[in-house]
Formats: sequence, C-alpha cells, structure tokens
Amino acid sequence: MTLAAGGTYTRIMGDDATGGRVLGLDYGSRRIGVAVSDPLGLTAQPLPPIPREGDRKDIAVLARLAAEMGVTSVVLGLPLLLNGDEGPAAVRAKAFGERMEAETSLPVRLWDERLTSVQSERHLIASGVRRADRKGIRDSLSAMFMLQSALDSGRRK
Repeated sequence: MTLAAGGTYTRIMGDDATGGRVLGLDYGSRRIGVAVSDPLGLTAQPLPPIPREGDRKDIAVLARLAAEMGVTSVVLGLPLLLNGDEGPAAVRAKAFGERMEAETSLPVRLWDERLTSVQSERHLIASGVRRADRKGIRDSLSAMFMLQSALDSGRRK
C-alpha cells in the first residue's frame, strides 16, 4: 500500500493495458463513502454509502461491489490532520486498507483526503440540499471528490 499524495504518485488506473475502474473509499466510523471511476479512469461518480458493520463484513460488501463493477484498484482516503500528521482516524484507515488489500488482492493506494468533507458540505449547501438529507450523501460525495483528485493527478504525470 502506498501513499499517493504530494507528487509521489504517478498512475491510478489498473495495471493492465485496458485500465479498469477504480473504487474510491472514504472510510468513516459510521459509513464508508463510495465512488467509482468510469472504465477509462477519467471521471468519478458517487455510489450509495455503505453502513459500517465491522471490517470483515464491510470488506466482503466492497469485494462484491468491486467484482460486479470490474474494479482493478482502490483509492482509500487518508484523513490526515490539517498539519499533515496522522491522527487516530488515519491509523484506522491505514489498517483497514491493509486488511482490504490482503483479503481482496486489489491494490489499495492511500490518498490525502483533507477537506473533502468541507468541500462536499459546501457543494450540497450550494445545491440546495436540506440539512437532514446531507448526511447520507456527504460521505460518498467526499469519496467522489477524493477519487477525482487522484484520477486528475494521475493524468497530470
């Protein structure tokens, strides 16, 4: 598993010649926000978030989703502190990523997800989404913004 941020990452698409879809995950304590790229790795679209039921069940759900969608790699948001340090949430996300990589054989790359929740909240407010309806949408929208950032960075290299 590699940290993909700060110019150290060169390519997000799958290793094979046809690329493949990339799954973006915003790992949270109550839900996992989910997004997926198109087959060419150009755009990210949000999917419904997955309610947390424990790592084993969560990984099984994500593995089925990845298989159904033809996913070849995963980008997992790393919730760094604003100063760039790893806090408890980042430690939990890294452990989840290591376990997911081991259990699914999909390469999992970490991506700095700082401020994606703020970006998602602002987007939802600007779109006129009611406060009560934002919670379920915000996690997957954050995953979408994070994945899109990773995809865009991979193309700039």
